[in-house]
Amino acid sequence: MASLRDIRRRIKSVKNTRQITKAMELVSASKMKKAQQSALAGRAYANLMADMLAALAGRVEDIFEHPFLAKRPVNTRGILLITSDKGLAGPLNANLFKLVTEIKGQAKYVAVGRKGAQFLARTKRDLVADFTVSDRVVFSEVKTVVEFMVKMYLEGTIDTIEVVYPRFKNTLVQEPMVRPLLPLTNVREFIAKNRTGGDGVKFTDDRDMLFEPSVKSVLEALLPFYINRWVYQMVLSAKASEHSARMVAMKTAKDNATKLVGELSLEYNKARQAGITQEILEIAAASFATT
Repeated sequence: MASLRDIRRRIKSVKNTRQITKAMELVSASKMKKAQQSALAGRAYANLMADMLAALAGRVEDIFEHPFLAKRPVNTRGILLITSDKGLAGPLNANLFKLVTEIKGQAKYVAVGRKGAQFLARTKRDLVADFTVSDRVVFSEVKTVVEFMVKMYLEGTIDTIEVVYPRFKNTLVQEPMVRPLLPLTNVREFIAKNRTGGDGVKFTDDRDMLFEPSVKSVLEALLPFYINRWVYQMVLSAKASEHSARMVAMKTAKDNATKLVGELSLEYNKARQAGITQEILEIAAASFATT
């Protein structure tokens, strides 16, 4: 059995750990609330843009002339990996890394988040660039990332753009996803499968519309903005997932520390009582020996 001094030291250490995890839980809970509000608030706007694009796609005869919509052979895949900058977020990043290890064939990677960049470098994958995005998730930060990947796509360096990210469902569930972004070979099917709410709703609009200056001009302006907004929504979802996972992980760690303190306190009391009993027996035996 451990000595009383060792048990006291361990109890003190666990209590200190519990204080740290409790503080981190409170910080994560505050950030989580803001991130969840941003992610949920942006879904309606992103879905509205998806519906606009679907309505436009049904009226464009030469839609496949746009480079975003042209199907081509896939020699090199382009993967955008969205992870957290910090750890202590439970299995959030590990689940994303598992998806990356399942990617076969030649691929080039762009990372958003230090954890993803470190994993890609450690596993010797072709990491082209890495970016960081603040907790506020400014649109201009995400736009820079998308423009970098779209440039590689248009130059032919990569033949697809796919996003690996944690989709936020609720505080307890963050689902790792791999979602294709480009090319959009079938706009209606793509939008039905990838609306940010995950509802798979098929959009139809039979109203007569007049496009100015032309359908092609509207399509060329809408497609890049829609791609930027779609990735922005996924980064918002990833941030909400990160703070939710970290809050849950810290709460679990705090609860485990509390449970461990109780077990150590019980062990300490047993050891102390055993010591007192031993001293009483020694005193009684010494008294009996002298009589």
